[in-house]
Amino acid sequence: MTEKEKMLAGMYYNSFDEELVKLSTRARDLCIKFNSLPYSAKDERNGIIRDLFGKCGKHIDICAGFYCDYGFNIEVGENFFCNYNTVILDVCKVKIGDNCFIAPQVGIYTAYHPVDGQERLLHEAGKPVTIGNNCWIGGHATINPGVTLGDNVTVGSGSVVTKSFPSNVVIAGNPAKIIRHLK
Repeated sequence: MTEKEKMLAGMYYNSFDEELVKLSTRARDLCIKFNSLPYSAKDERNGIIRDLFGKCGKHIDICAGFYCDYGFNIEVGENFFCNYNTVILDVCKVKIGDNCFIAPQVGIYTAYHPVDGQERLLHEAGKPVTIGNNCWIGGHATINPGVTLGDNVTVGSGSVVTKSFPSNVVIAGNPAKIIRHLK
């Protein structure tokens, strides 16, 4: 298997592989280009996002300060809004449904590293993240690798989401827990 195939499969892989470095450099260059454009250049900004992401709905709005590892692993649905300074580490698939809002300074991470220091020098791996429809991720929240959020989930500001949650809940805290069920 190539290092890219290992990465996409969630296996340990070498992120310094030549192909992965080229793909990551492309994504970083596109993020810099996107972030340098004025907000009023909406068509050009959205064109960059459509070139960067694997899939996105027709109506999207992403504010500057957006960064990702590869981009092609990110899929967002219709009516997607992403506020300032969001980081998505997409070594594995990140799927975000329709009508989702991301507040400022949110981190969505699929990448993780071995605990052992010597192993960490050689490898990393990832687990996909899935966020359902009609979700709101509050400011400074962190979504960790392998998390799935159902539909109509609200994540409170500053939360650290370390496990999956069902639909129709409000979660908050570190680690996040259900604080309210919605009808």
